[in-house]
Amino acid sequence: MKASAFVYPWDVNGDPEAPAFVAGLGVEQVTLAAAYHSTRALTPRHPRHRVVTAEHAAVLYPPDTARWEGREPRPYAAGDWAPGDAYGEAAAALAGAGLEVHTWVVLAHNSRLGAEQPHTSVVNAYGDRYPWAPCVAQPATRAYLTDLAAEAAVRPGAHGTELESLGWYGLAHLHAHDKTGGVGLGDAGQYLMSLCFCPHCRAGYGGQGLDPDELAAAVRAALEPVWRGAAPSDGGWAGVEKLLGEVPANATRAWRDDTARTLQEAAVAAVRAAAPDGFQVLLHADPVSYHCGANAGVDPAHILSVADGVVVPCTGGPGLLTPFAERARPGAVLAANLTVVTGMGGRPDTLAKDAARARELGATELRLYHAGLASDGDLEAVRAGLAER
Repeated sequence: MKASAFVYPWDVNGDPEAPAFVAGLGVEQVTLAAAYHSTRALTPRHPRHRVVTAEHAAVLYPPDTARWEGREPRPYAAGDWAPGDAYGEAAAALAGAGLEVHTWVVLAHNSRLGAEQPHTSVVNAYGDRYPWAPCVAQPATRAYLTDLAAEAAVRPGAHGTELESLGWYGLAHLHAHDKTGGVGLGDAGQYLMSLCFCPHCRAGYGGQGLDPDELAAAVRAALEPVWRGAAPSDGGWAGVEKLLGEVPANATRAWRDDTARTLQEAAVAAVRAAAPDGFQVLLHADPVSYHCGANAGVDPAHILSVADGVVVPCTGGPGLLTPFAERARPGAVLAANLTVVTGMGGRPDTLAKDAARARELGATELRLYHAGLASDGDLEAVRAGLAER
């Protein structure tokens, strides 16, 4: 199986040894960030720095001023953590080391946008805004995300792209000094706390035959025993139906599923229109359509009819591959994403075994998170594991 390692431009730029080091791991490809959210990242081998603080979501190349002039939302340029065409500089260096470069594009995850333009954010049933989560139902936000996908994905020399967070974001997010774990919100509670009640979503629920005020009140009532610890909020979709009621639960899901599906179709189409022939388009995806987050909830059959494949989180086990494998057309890419940073819960020492199990369940490629963040010891284990493929 072909393997690709995730990399940030700041892992490479200013370190002339980095491209050969990454190539020496035994990967054939890198997935290089072109548009990314705010983060604080270690760079354990870089000769000039050890910690990089990306203060806000940004594109890591000069955005096209003609495309974005007079528009809101629009992408933010990066600061000194990725100045100029940081992506292009890193991509050229990595390609020079013989690596195939694909772009890594984070879309509906942008805290600065939510802070500066609060109306763009998801609003929960209590009226709380989630500034990290743009509401993907809003027309201006959808247009922004679609154009951003095309611009950030199709960078010079890129052979393909991986689109992350192309769908709903919700409550589950590691915000700065996050302190939201006091009540155990299971799958159902997370869904209810992620339902959006901005004007566009309220109208969307109305189109499904729901009164949005009554729905918000029902969500709050359903969650009240969860806050008290008197009722569980797990059980998957059946748990959502139990808390909210079958009819309203399925009406909200119909609205949200259609909203995400049509955005995914539009974004992939925009990338294809901008890209050369043979350009590969993958989505970071979860096979449960009502799930929120970086791995967008999708319908496996639908997304595999739209994109060239998916990148699937497999660090906790490869089980999420199965729904995609059961619906994959010939030639579809099913990439198993494995964390290889021990300090982030990864198991680089079991890479060969984990890759073999993922292949048994249908994986055609590997993604390794993350070559820039991992220690030398972790990457030595990666090197050994890839040699056993």
